[in-house]
Amino acid sequence: MNFIAFTRIVSLLLLTLSFLTIARAEDATTEPVRVIQTASDQVRNALKAYDYKLDFIRSAALVKNIMEPHVDVNRAALLILGKYWRTATPVQRDRFKEEFRTLMIRTYTTAFAEFHTYQIDYLPLEITPGENKVMVRTEMRRPGSPQPLPVAYRMENISGAWKVYDVIISGVSLVQNYRTTFGSEVARTGSLDAVIDDLAQRNTAALGPAKKAVTAAKPG
Repeated sequence: MNFIAFTRIVSLLLLTLSFLTIARAEDATTEPVRVIQTASDQVRNALKAYDYKLDFIRSAALVKNIMEPHVDVNRAALLILGKYWRTATPVQRDRFKEEFRTLMIRTYTTAFAEFHTYQIDYLPLEITPGENKVMVRTEMRRPGSPQPLPVAYRMENISGAWKVYDVIISGVSLVQNYRTTFGSEVARTGSLDAVIDDLAQRNTAALGPAKKAVTAAKPG
């Protein structure tokens, strides 16, 4: 093999490796978007396969199974309770996380009725390789409406998995909204248990048998 042929082969190998490196870097920086897109598509496909309004129990269970692995309930609960998280007992923390998880499931399932026909556009992701926190920005477009609804997801990389811990809709943070609401209720009643009990009652009233089905579907 002459020198020119050898250098061409080496150049080809280096070029191939550079493309592979770029591809891996792009995959790493677009993974948060892929998580959101895949989960959203799975929920859409699962719920439009039947009349979810007539079978809310099954709908809530499906949403839970699809979304729960991608949501960091621990971080969301900590941010929402704020100073009350530090003084809460382990039992109170677990109860709040469970009821908040149920609240998220029923909220997302109900919201599907309004947003299932929307087109979701994913905006360019601004992330530095190796960064463990990112915001995935999307725009939801209703058919026939020129004005999009901006929805952003705050995500954190936990042990190699990107998880959502906050959702921002039209500039309003879900975590901040609940933090204000629950904080005011704890201050008013003087009892975190009372606030958790009230949340549990509202979840039961909204879901009824669905909550039992969602809890039963939770992996052991």
